[in-house]
Amino acid sequence: MGRLRFLTAGESHGIGLTGILEGMPAGLPLSEEEVNYDLERRQGGYGRGGRMKIEKDRIEFRSGVRWGETLGGPITLWVANDDWVNWRTKMSPRAEDRDPAIVVSRPRPGHADLAGVLKYDREDIRDILERSSARETTVRVAIGAVCRKFLAAFGIDILSHVIRLGEITAPSAPMDVNLAEWRARVEASPVRCAEPEASERMVKHIDEVVREKDTLGGILEVIVTGLPMGLGSHVQWDRKLDSRIAAAVLSVQAMKGVEFGIGFAATAQRGSKTHDEIAYEQGRFRRLTNNAGGLEGGMTDGMPLVVRVAKKPISTVRKGLQSVDLKTREAAQSTYQRSDVTAVPAAGVILEAVIAFVLADAMIEKFGGDSLRETKRNFDQYLEQLKTARAFEGAPTGEGQDAF
Repeated sequence: MGRLRFLTAGESHGIGLTGILEGMPAGLPLSEEEVNYDLERRQGGYGRGGRMKIEKDRIEFRSGVRWGETLGGPITLWVANDDWVNWRTKMSPRAEDRDPAIVVSRPRPGHADLAGVLKYDREDIRDILERSSARETTVRVAIGAVCRKFLAAFGIDILSHVIRLGEITAPSAPMDVNLAEWRARVEASPVRCAEPEASERMVKHIDEVVREKDTLGGILEVIVTGLPMGLGSHVQWDRKLDSRIAAAVLSVQAMKGVEFGIGFAATAQRGSKTHDEIAYEQGRFRRLTNNAGGLEGGMTDGMPLVVRVAKKPISTVRKGLQSVDLKTREAAQSTYQRSDVTAVPAAGVILEAVIAFVLADAMIEKFGGDSLRETKRNFDQYLEQLKTARAFEGAPTGEGQDAF
C-alpha cells in the first residue's frame, strides 16, 4: 500500500515556500480556506515578533486539487513570502548580486549557525540560517492541515494547548476531555492555555521577559481522540507509532524533549501504579487510566493519544550572547535579527500538523485505498473485524460485538 511522504523547500526570506504532499487518496474535499485557518493560527499567540505583522500567510494549491477535491496525485502547496520585496537582492540567486558587506559572521548560540556553516563550507551564516529558520514550518502546517482534514473524515480530532510557558504552569487535559469544549477555551487564550488564570499569568510573564530582552520556552500538550486500536506495529523499530511521532515532533525547530502519557513521571512510581489496568464492562473493554498516553507496544490502544513536547527558548536573544566572529576569531556578541520573545503558543499548532501527518500516514498504511471512499470502506471493515476477532472464539455469544 502507498504511504504518505512530503518535502518542503524555500528560505525564510526567499520568494516563498513550497510543500509537496504525495500519497493522499483521491476524493478528499479540500479548500484553501481550510488550510489558511491553520496558517492563521500559527501566526498568532502573545509574544510573537514583527515578522508576523508583515506576512499574511495564504496557501495556493498548484497541483493535486481540482474543483475542491484531491485527485490522488502529488499536492503542491505554495506560500508567498510578503517580505521578499525587501530581500530581492540579499537573497538573489544571481552571482552578480553578491554583496560581501552583508555577510553574517557571528553565529548565534543555540542555532544551526556554527555547525551548519562549517559542515556546508560556507562563509556567510545566512546561507544556513535562512533554511534552518522556523519559517519553514509554515508549509508544514499547510501540509498538516490537509492531513487533519483526512483524519476528520474518520472521526479523529487533534488539539494542542500550552501547559508551561517559562516559569508558569497549567494543568494537563483530563482523561475524558471533550476536545470541542477544550478548544473553545484554548483558542480564546492569547497564549493558547486552557486555564484562564494561568493564561493571564503567562501573558504577564512574557511582558517581564520583553523588558529583560530575553526569550522563553515551554511545554505543549497534544491530544488526539477517535483513533482506532492498532495503528502502528510492534514488529519493527521503524513501524512503532511512538517512535514515528517522536521523530516528527523533534524535527520541529527548537523542540528538545518528548513524552507520551505520564512519560518521565512514571520513573518515580511503581509499576502497579503506572500501567493502565483493563476492565470489561457492558460488552466493552476500557482502561481505568491513560498513563500510557494511548500507545502500547508501538500501537494505539484505543485511548486518547497524549503527547507532551518541550520547546527551548528562542535562540535569537536581543541582549546578545557571547560568540566569536568567524572572520577575526575574536570574541563578539551574537547576531540579533528580528525575532519573537516566545513562540510556544504557535508551536502547538505546528506540533498538531506534524502529528497529523504521522497519523494520516499510519491510517493510509493500515487501510490503504486510492480513494477516500475505498479507504473508509477498509476502515469500516476493520472495525467490524475487531468485533469478531479470533481472541473472542469460545467467548459467550455476543461477546465482543461492542468491544471496541
